[in-house]
Amino acid sequence: MPKRPRKSPSPGSSISPERISDQLSQKVRDLRGGRGWSLEAMSAACGVSRSMLSQIERGEANPTLAVTVRIAHAFGVPLGDLVEAADSSSIEVVRADDRRFHYRSDEECEIRTLSPLQLEKDVEFYEVLLKPGGVLRSAPHFRGTREFLTVERGKVRIESADDTTELARGDSASYRADVPHALASVGRGETVLFLVVIYSK
Repeated sequence: MPKRPRKSPSPGSSISPERISDQLSQKVRDLRGGRGWSLEAMSAACGVSRSMLSQIERGEANPTLAVTVRIAHAFGVPLGDLVEAADSSSIEVVRADDRRFHYRSDEECEIRTLSPLQLEKDVEFYEVLLKPGGVLRSAPHFRGTREFLTVERGKVRIESADDTTELARGDSASYRADVPHALASVGRGETVLFLVVIYSK
């Protein structure tokens, strides 16, 4: 999934991209220094090139999510520890116009992630917009995974293995998602759904 969100600022303050970059640079320098690692040793530990690590520490590069995750894993710290400002708010906001959270957009559907992306979690929350006649088909998830769905607008047909049912506005359902499953718009207009995916521990 897409990229990490940033912590929302506390009232009266703002956290700029530059400040977050500075926080990441400083944290990486501190962690590497605390372990007595050279850039070469850190590169071997996380699989990121020495030159990229040097640029990150100097604040001259903005690493991708994958690179940041590798660095966090090498140090054995949560991803949020690398990018969270010390005085940031505990409230995390997903803005409607933040394109980082727009997971998919095509002729069939649009999917927007509503849960923080930088967290390793057992629950994911999505807004799904199905175009008229649109179908969202999914391969089986991990064993024990279930999905919980509420219809905000329109009508939808749920398919879970050989089982099917239709829902209208205000209806909710849960179903197995560790089998082939699909959501199909069966109304005349767009269908808007709120989808929660719960992975078995």
